[in-house]
Amino acid sequence: MIPAIFLMGPTASGKTELAIRLAELLPVSLVSVDSLLVYRHFNIGGAKPPPGVLSRYPHELIDIREPDDPYSAGNFRKDARALVDTARAAGKIPLLVGGTGLYFRALERGIADFPPAAEELRLRIAREGESLGWPALHARLGILDPGRASRIHPQDRQRILRALELNGLGVSPAEKHWCEDFPGPVWKIALCLPRKRLHARIAQRFRQMLSEGFPDEVQALHARYGDADFPAMRAVGYRQLFAWARGSTGLEQAGEEALAATRQLAKRQETWLRAETLDWRIDPEADGAFQALWSWLRVRLQETCPEKSFPDEK
Repeated sequence: MIPAIFLMGPTASGKTELAIRLAELLPVSLVSVDSLLVYRHFNIGGAKPPPGVLSRYPHELIDIREPDDPYSAGNFRKDARALVDTARAAGKIPLLVGGTGLYFRALERGIADFPPAAEELRLRIAREGESLGWPALHARLGILDPGRASRIHPQDRQRILRALELNGLGVSPAEKHWCEDFPGPVWKIALCLPRKRLHARIAQRFRQMLSEGFPDEVQALHARYGDADFPAMRAVGYRQLFAWARGSTGLEQAGEEALAATRQLAKRQETWLRAETLDWRIDPEADGAFQALWSWLRVRLQETCPEKSFPDEK
């Protein structure tokens, strides 16, 4: 069976650039694995590939929902599985690229169905989190469900909220077991950079976002949606700049907080990657790194799909 390739890495590590280089050499079907890029209108702050890139290298599962129509890991699993099957049927290699670890895990292992969001309960928990602080609610979760709490960062608002919501709905920890294996081979490639260089890339990208109009984008979103508590509005970077748009803080302070939150996100993503069994690690800035990756990948593809031919690296 044609393998699926998982291209993973922390934020700002260069996943899109690497995916495009592979797409120039391989018959791939690109699938975004990003919990923010599924939403329309969140472009600059989400580092969404620009229209010119997407027109030449289309990515599935980008801009498929309005912000007020939440998208879950279960939704992703269903959609991505169908796209993988379609790609394989067409003789293409599914290349899934992104940084949302839960989506990758849900696709690979399956995920149990959960009840839909309980709006009233969710709002009450959200108000408590904003009032008491999310570390306090994380501590509460640690008492109610130590297993879930141990897998969630004390500042991870969205996951703490959902975990407490599930607990309030009576969903036991046993019901969150992964429930199904992914069909066919999966090859996992991760972008891994030294922390100092990754932080420099994060800062450089954030400066670029500001110069491209990220504050204007947030102001337009705030004018459109007000203080609605959609998942996309809680995303790293947007959450901090929405505070500025509401007048709660200055732009400079919001920017500093957004950078700090992005570094924390990258750290959590790196922690998740360390628990993964990877086939290849690549530092995209190292000399010869791509050539080494391509040589390994080409040999494996020729072994797996002997009826196909793969070019030398351009």
